[in-house]
Amino acid sequence: MAKPQLWAKDLPLDQVVHAFTVGRDPELDLQLLPFDAWGSAAHARTLHRAGLLELEDARALVAELKQLQAQARAGGLVIQLEQEDGHTLLEAELTTRLGAPGQRIHAGRSRNDQVATALRLWMREQLLAVEAESLALANALFAFAEAHPGALPGYTHLRRAMPSSWAQWASAHAEALLEEVEAVESLWHRLDRCPLGSGAGYGVPLPLDREFTARLLGFTRLHRNAAEVQLSRGRTEAAFLHALGSLGLALERFCQDALLFSTEEFGFLRLPVGFTTGSSLMPQKRNPDVLELARAKARELRGQAARLDALASGLSGGYHRDFQLLKAPLMEGCAGALELLRVLTHVVPGLEPLSLAEAVSAVPELHATQSACDRALAGQPFREAYGAVAKEIAEGTFAKPLAGPAAQSPGSPGALDLEGLRRDLQARAVWIRSRRIHLESAELETWNLDTMGDAHD
Repeated sequence: MAKPQLWAKDLPLDQVVHAFTVGRDPELDLQLLPFDAWGSAAHARTLHRAGLLELEDARALVAELKQLQAQARAGGLVIQLEQEDGHTLLEAELTTRLGAPGQRIHAGRSRNDQVATALRLWMREQLLAVEAESLALANALFAFAEAHPGALPGYTHLRRAMPSSWAQWASAHAEALLEEVEAVESLWHRLDRCPLGSGAGYGVPLPLDREFTARLLGFTRLHRNAAEVQLSRGRTEAAFLHALGSLGLALERFCQDALLFSTEEFGFLRLPVGFTTGSSLMPQKRNPDVLELARAKARELRGQAARLDALASGLSGGYHRDFQLLKAPLMEGCAGALELLRVLTHVVPGLEPLSLAEAVSAVPELHATQSACDRALAGQPFREAYGAVAKEIAEGTFAKPLAGPAAQSPGSPGALDLEGLRRDLQARAVWIRSRRIHLESAELETWNLDTMGDAHD
């Protein structure tokens, strides 16, 4: 029979202190259980490879861990307070089902490298999910840009500046999301180090083939130095949340634009009635609560990053129990990002541009920059052209140019290169699929009992 805690030594345990130290792990570790099961299966195979598990026992452990993973994904496992965490639950289940093999699986590992591994595996999957949802929103914005080429005034300092278009506005926000998606490739590379086999942070006095373990878990390299695994705690989670915080800034600016444009004062954009809520006092009101809450949730992502930064600061090398508290902001931040992206992807197709934006875009002063540039193209020094146009505006004699600009630099409303943006979005989708295929192949190999006992195992 497995002990209630992996560290239990038949000594007295103060229940108040125990409940405090367990904290939210029985709740949060449910998200890590499928990944802990995968890591445990890879570890069982590594123990067999090192001669520490008989082939029959290793196969039995892998088979049971696969079943436990399926139960965990289906929500069929519960972590009891006395068990503390998912690691203990899995070992207790294995011991109950298999007896002695379940008691052997923890040889050569600590809860420290076990949780670091489960978190890495979890973060990889969540990162790909965030990437996919970000691309879905970017594609929704791209579709909006293609469907609405009409004029829109552009603003600097919240003052009318130059002509723009709905296509430029929407595709700019799509490209902002693409930039965030591309940036996380470095984060993926950072996550691509296998912690398992580092033990409590100083290695394990057993002949474990850590590179074999890494391959089974879809990692392409190891944490070379076992002590660096614990040095990476807090930093890796912070890198993940700061990536979400940067994404949140992009989403916040989209929400703020849509909120401004949909006010009566701007009158450029309409939200469907079904996307708005009413006032309990004012019968005429329809409120854009979805965009306001989305804006707040985008800011909340940066708040989760700041929360984690505070928890991880001021610690020396080696493991600290403070690390336990990193799970909550990490998991809550990721869940918030996914919810936010899905809601905005639902909202974007319902946005309706209004004709007032076209009318405002025809205001002569918006075309002052074009007039100055037209004169520069005709040979007049730009500073003289600038001054002449400014004088005409001051005197009230400025007139909008009769024709559009003779040429536009790339990225201008008339030179958006939407096809290039489409290609880049498609390329990122391919990158996400390739990473998913790689991880799925590695996991399938971990569960493949037919290869256990072969020379490469």
